[in-house]
Amino acid sequence: MSADVDRAAELWHHSAGPWINPSPRFTPREQQVREHAYDSAMRDVERHSKQAVRFSPKETQQGLIASFARFAATALDLEEPAVTLLTESFLPVGTELARWARRFDPTLSAPDIVQACRNAWTACGMQPLLGAPLGLTPAIFGYSLLYPYTDNYLDQRSVSRDRKLHFSERFRSRLQGEALTPVGDHEASIWDLVRLIEGQFPRSRFPCVFESLLAIHNAQEESLAQLHAGDRCDEREILRISCFKGGTSVLADAFLVHGILTAQQNHFAFDWGVLLQLGDDLQDVQEDLARGSATLFTRAVHCRQPLDNLALQLLNFGDTVAASMDALPHGTTTHKSLLRMSWRSLVLMAVAQAHEYFSPAIVEELEPCSPFRFAFLRARRKKLDGRSGLFQRLFPVLLSGDEEPAIQLPIPHPRQNFPLIPPITLASDLTA
Repeated sequence: MSADVDRAAELWHHSAGPWINPSPRFTPREQQVREHAYDSAMRDVERHSKQAVRFSPKETQQGLIASFARFAATALDLEEPAVTLLTESFLPVGTELARWARRFDPTLSAPDIVQACRNAWTACGMQPLLGAPLGLTPAIFGYSLLYPYTDNYLDQRSVSRDRKLHFSERFRSRLQGEALTPVGDHEASIWDLVRLIEGQFPRSRFPCVFESLLAIHNAQEESLAQLHAGDRCDEREILRISCFKGGTSVLADAFLVHGILTAQQNHFAFDWGVLLQLGDDLQDVQEDLARGSATLFTRAVHCRQPLDNLALQLLNFGDTVAASMDALPHGTTTHKSLLRMSWRSLVLMAVAQAHEYFSPAIVEELEPCSPFRFAFLRARRKKLDGRSGLFQRLFPVLLSGDEEPAIQLPIPHPRQNFPLIPPITLASDLTA
């Protein structure tokens, strides 16, 4: 993994400088048209959520998907194949994962499930690039749902260092294949999720799958050093930890798609993970400053430096990753273009939200590259993030319905206050 980290860090350094490919660009009038489409779609969503009791879950969900399709076509300039890819492939993955997550553990919160969905979308986005059909699998479900149980647990400041170390050691042993009896509901859930991965990828045939899981576990342990480090962490060490954690996370996604990777696939997956990690760090700069976690972006703020150069560097790095994606033999142009757009949007939306850490000049330079004005994005995010926002009303709607899942997962072990799921069998080994 050290070679991957060094290579990704070198790509990051080579990405410094002005943004090489700042296109497409939008005039204020074009942005206003897209903002109107955004608000129109949100009104449709709000209307469907309020009227959900009058219609069947399926009718409500169909209405929501139709609203999203209109929004994607107008506001995001997506052609019909891209809209279809979103509505008929990516959205069903999220809905299916959310339903299974609630059946697996009814105590999971909406933010926990959304976090798992984000990883599942990344893994499923990898599938066509590796020559596999796009869809949720037992291994992707298991790995995606591990995050709320492991990553978030290790980030909790209320949990003592000794408890974190003890849990981390036991989790490592389980990933290594040791038959440990779970202690408590928390470990029982994690053991079940690992069992899903083992069912699809037998250890004897796919050792790299479990080596990748151990690698992300090691990276998570190292990333704890970033917590409370403030400006005391060396920039080179911060970059190394960020590359290690982000790269190994998406590399594990890739192995859970295909089981065995070529060098080209390995490099792309690792770099994609670094891109997403740094993008998340930019999005979370305010939160990380508040809790004292050290990232490249919080370090710059501590040094009283605007985030201008880092944002431009991240945009160039994303274009470099996109170029390596284009070189992969699998995946349609539509699929690759959609991923490229999502990476660029991640950075531009982060700039919009954290605009106070940028110079007015760079904000003015980057805003025309966004389909929406930055002030508009900030205002709408406040509306969506509120306790009574649309998401809180939509979440139960998206989880409702009695459709049979496309995949079948094994029943978890009985746990205290856990409603049992009717016995079902594991999907056949997709790698056979």
